[in-house]
Amino acid sequence: MTRNTSIYGPLRLLVGLGCPDLGQEISEYLGVRMTGRDVIRFSNENIFVRLHSSLRGADVYLIQTLSSPVNENLMELLITLDALKRDSAARITAVVPYLSYSRSDKKDQPRVPITARLVAELIQVAGADRYITVDLHAGQIQGFFSIPGEALTAIHILIDYFKTKPLQNVVVVTADLGFAKTGRNYAAKLHGRLAFVEKRRPINGGGPEAMTIIGDVRDKDVIIVDDEVDTAGSITGAAQIVEAHGARDIYLSFTHPVLSGPAIDRLRSLPVKEIVTTNTLPIPPGKRLPNMTILSVAPMLGEVILRAHEGRSVGALFE
Repeated sequence: MTRNTSIYGPLRLLVGLGCPDLGQEISEYLGVRMTGRDVIRFSNENIFVRLHSSLRGADVYLIQTLSSPVNENLMELLITLDALKRDSAARITAVVPYLSYSRSDKKDQPRVPITARLVAELIQVAGADRYITVDLHAGQIQGFFSIPGEALTAIHILIDYFKTKPLQNVVVVTADLGFAKTGRNYAAKLHGRLAFVEKRRPINGGGPEAMTIIGDVRDKDVIIVDDEVDTAGSITGAAQIVEAHGARDIYLSFTHPVLSGPAIDRLRSLPVKEIVTTNTLPIPPGKRLPNMTILSVAPMLGEVILRAHEGRSVGALFE
């Protein structure tokens, strides 16, 4: 199917190697076939991209999440953007469900980079006219882009799922104070209360240590929320603390399942009833736990792509 309702030409989709399944779901939602291309990795580790057909004058959406291997997927994204620009696409939108390096969003110690800004600038320089992403680690990362875009959130998808659960006396717990605002939104929409896990980083370095909980969770159904889970250190500490303070059933809820290193072993050992996440990053079968529920962001991304293509409000979708 071809859509021709945009001043930028027909809608075209390209999907990166980082998220083929998510790309296929978005393609099916829109009823638009994915445009073919070749991605060749030479023996010297260089990446080469060749489009199968001309996209001159088209409104192109390149879907690529920055999953593992992060740097290869990032380079594939940048090289494909450059190929689209040189093919004279009318408008190019980088759809990046998970933006890697987003935790490096400030200079919080001497002699360190702000890599999130570097990645944003690379995407722009490579040829993107717009961007779409989901649940940035910090809202100010939007300011690192000088091109327009849509910084979406998946919390509506997660909250709607929890509304279907027979929860009692809900308490939403944030894994750290930095996620308090989002935690407040969770609690308000689930008609629950809010609590916080206090944690601090050791002076001599290392990962954060969970300390105690601010709020009452005894005999409550607890949902521990975060934006992403990498090694699962913070969310593991939070789950152990709320269990020690007498929580009834414990749920984990997060958007980005990075799940690197010891994450799966840690999550497997936790006393939690359910782990709820999304498919902004692919989760291989070996990392899928029996109590894990994976919600799709494809309908949300597909609808946002359609609205952006047709020049309709994206904000109205969430209002």
